[in-house]
Amino acid sequence: MRTFAIQNLGCKVNGYESNVIARMFEADNYVQVDYHHKADVYIINTCTVTNMGDAKSRKAIRQAVKRNKEAIIVAFGCYAQVSPDEVAGIDGVDIIIGTNQRHLLVDMVNNYDHSKQKIVIDDIMKVSEFEEFGFESYTKNTRAFLKIQEGCNNFCTYCIIPYARGLMRSRSQKSIINEAQKLVEAGYYEIVLTGIHTGGYGIDLEDYNFDDLLIDILNQVPNLQRLRISSIEINQITDRTLRIIKDNPRIARHLHIPLQAGSNEVLRVMKRHYTKEDYLVKINEIRKVLPQIAISTDLIIGFCNETDEYFQEAMTFIKECQFSDMHIFPYSPRKGTPAAQMRNMVSDSTKKERVKEAMMIAEAMKCAYHHQFFNKEVRVLVEDYDIITKMYYGHSSNYLKVFIKDKVNINEFYQVLIDDINNNITGIIIK
Repeated sequence: MRTFAIQNLGCKVNGYESNVIARMFEADNYVQVDYHHKADVYIINTCTVTNMGDAKSRKAIRQAVKRNKEAIIVAFGCYAQVSPDEVAGIDGVDIIIGTNQRHLLVDMVNNYDHSKQKIVIDDIMKVSEFEEFGFESYTKNTRAFLKIQEGCNNFCTYCIIPYARGLMRSRSQKSIINEAQKLVEAGYYEIVLTGIHTGGYGIDLEDYNFDDLLIDILNQVPNLQRLRISSIEINQITDRTLRIIKDNPRIARHLHIPLQAGSNEVLRVMKRHYTKEDYLVKINEIRKVLPQIAISTDLIIGFCNETDEYFQEAMTFIKECQFSDMHIFPYSPRKGTPAAQMRNMVSDSTKKERVKEAMMIAEAMKCAYHHQFFNKEVRVLVEDYDIITKMYYGHSSNYLKVFIKDKVNINEFYQVLIDDINNNITGIIIK
């Protein structure tokens, strides 16, 4: 019996790909074991979004080598794509591939003893086709992620991802629909559309775009109960996108729209291709069409040239936006990006204080958003049981994490009346 173990690092797209690769190995009669146990093959899906991601990837590889010196050690993913020589310098690594040709990974492992082929790295900027794996991403979760596109054309000055993932490539409509149907047949009631630049789906296709895909999934996968968009850029949300969401309650009332900076000068240096005024106009348009929709965002604190004035400008701006939730990150220079060579870096101590202030504002906005739903009904997909609260919990369409006081079944929908929003959001089943 051959065994394998996977260590996934990084984003949800990496998670999707790791799950698909696990299915590939299982289909070839491998048995998956915990990464901390002895295995015949160790597979590390590396991350390079920050220098810390690189360090974690190297650490995971070394741990695998130490765990079983006879095992075949595979490193793939973003860090392996961007820095294959660094990965090859780690003693014990056997196979290195990047963010393409992953569908050949099982064959590479099976043939390794004969070929001893160690590094297979494509020029990712020349790759023009979406890589099909041919397997579905089944997980133990109640919601399933479905990858619809790869790559990014934006080249923000702080981001390494285009160099790791290449330019935007869209998956075929037929392949997406086929996987969505299989996921629903396997018992998933909610599907999350994901990718490196999800809303940019179709930019490389003729006469077919993200809005068309939403409609086709809804029409051709009728038993899907909830469709969620993982993340979408502000300039990819069209009037048609909003009409489709409004007219189809099966689409989750939650949009994660990265902001990254609340100052036009910082946005310019980041090369984000919009102004804060553009952003706010679209946010207001969204709320006019979809009142009470949850809008969450990402914010980078302490980017190059962020003066005290620019930071306070950003804090004023996020209050105007009234986000339901925020992911706040102190800027960390990433080698290989233009921003890493810029001057006027913000000190770590200043970033720490600014992050603290931003998080306090974010928490206040989050609480204000939650208060709108006190004594209101929401539809919750139950996901698991929490041993601390001794309650089941799940998420609503607008991504409220709701703890349910009644006994319920996992992976079923319930109408829940919110009766408390102080510590956790709790509710009772509407009979």
